[in-house]
Amino acid sequence: MVLSEHQGQVITHSEKAWASITFAGTRHSLSLLFSGEEAVEAGERFIAALPDHEFAIPGQLVADAGIVEVEHRLSPSQRLVVQCDLLLLEDA
Repeated sequence: MVLSEHQGQVITHSEKAWASITFAGTRHSLSLLFSGEEAVEAGERFIAALPDHEFAIPGQLVADAGIVEVEHRLSPSQRLVVQCDLLLLEDA
C-alpha cells in the first residue's frame, strides 16, 4: 500500500501455491482501484515503480512483480484499475 501512496484500494486478490525444483512460494494476483485525479496519478506512479521495487517482506523474497493489465476511464470520473502479479518465494 505504501507503493500505491495509500491511494489504491484492493478490489480482488487471489493466491496460488507455486513451486520449482529448488524453490517454493506463492503467486499472488491483485487488482487495485485508483479513483479520482490524485489517486490516478498515484496509480500511474505505482505502474512505473512496481517492476523494480525492492520489497521488504519478512520471510519472503519477491522474485517477480509485474503489471498484467491496466484499465483507465475518464468518464464519469477518473479511475484506474491495475491488475498485477507477484511471485513470492519462501526465504529460508
